[in-house]
Amino acid sequence: MAFTLGTRLVTKDGKSLGRTGTIHTPHGDIQTPAFIPVGTKATVKAVLPEAIAQVGAQAVLSNAYHLYLQPGSDILDAAGGLGKFMNWPGPTYTDSGGFQVMSLGAGFKKVLSQEFSGKTVGDKETAGKRKSLASVDDDGVWFRSHLNGVKHRFTPEVSMRIQHEIGADIIFAFDELTTLLNTREYQEKSLERTRLWAQRCLRAHKELTEQRVDKPYQQLFGVIQGAQYEDLRRKAARDLGAMEIDGQQFDGFGIGGALEKENLGTIVGWVCEELPENRARHLLGISEPDDFFRAIESGADTFDCVNPSRVARNAAIYAPDGRFNVNRARYKTDFSALVEGCTCYTCTHYSKAYLHHLFKAKEMLASTLATIHNEHFTVKLVDDIRASIEGGYYEEFRDETLGRFYG
Repeated sequence: MAFTLGTRLVTKDGKSLGRTGTIHTPHGDIQTPAFIPVGTKATVKAVLPEAIAQVGAQAVLSNAYHLYLQPGSDILDAAGGLGKFMNWPGPTYTDSGGFQVMSLGAGFKKVLSQEFSGKTVGDKETAGKRKSLASVDDDGVWFRSHLNGVKHRFTPEVSMRIQHEIGADIIFAFDELTTLLNTREYQEKSLERTRLWAQRCLRAHKELTEQRVDKPYQQLFGVIQGAQYEDLRRKAARDLGAMEIDGQQFDGFGIGGALEKENLGTIVGWVCEELPENRARHLLGISEPDDFFRAIESGADTFDCVNPSRVARNAAIYAPDGRFNVNRARYKTDFSALVEGCTCYTCTHYSKAYLHHLFKAKEMLASTLATIHNEHFTVKLVDDIRASIEGGYYEEFRDETLGRFYG
């Protein structure tokens, strides 16, 4: 069994779909809820894999699109898979590459972060003028590499082959990314295209698994799209939850696509009400504290996001009382830890003043130390949420945590 259900979260209003659980993989178990740091190109930027293990991460997620372009999925296959290639002994994920193919080609990002709450990145005028690098049809996607402009073709079968060669424990079906600017009519068309692609992914996954019997089994997660429409989200969840091709079902599910931050919990709830309870649910691309609580209450199990490492490289530090920029003048002579009481390597060895100096001096070590702390903060937050569910004090922990962070 790929997923074992644990403690159910019961809240005072009785509306919670939250739970704990365990995802079983050939390289170890993942206790959920869990945050999965992103190592896009087989590395969490600026940080050794050993340091990511030390912050408490149970798994890492890499990107099939980027690894396909460089160094090539065949290289990772020859190396023994993603984990061996990057010297990471634990579980690994790869996303299908669909998000990057569409977003890098069309110039849109998922709307989840606080900065873009309630609006999309770009507008209709920009969208109309921007030259797209991606062209979608019912069979797959043509796109040009953002590295050198060379043309490539992704189909469900190609994505499955690439992800099998990369060798992650959990992989995702190839899907079409839509934006909040797409019409309802296009969302419906895209959803059907993604459903048919999901069938092809299941078939290709089964064939590749049978061909590569010497390799550990890789779990395949179907991706739920449908944008902000309740009927489309629920339909997608029902379709993929019940889907079976040649005896092969999805081992879990990813919740993807464009959605506004304000509607995050509602949309995740629609999906999780329809999905089978005995399979894991991964919400793609979130890392803010309020998003974690909303998503977990709504039934999501695991999460990934580049944000903790991305903002760290710009001197933004996560702390219980909110985010702050350590390169500000006030920290020049502050010799206290980034966060008093934090047990991460950075906080137990270095001061705000030292990191302030590193960022001002543009030293590479600044990114390393800030990233270690932010990843530790984020991983520990979700671990603490899991502990609060199991301990029966979730609501008190949620209210205190969010009150401090956003107060």
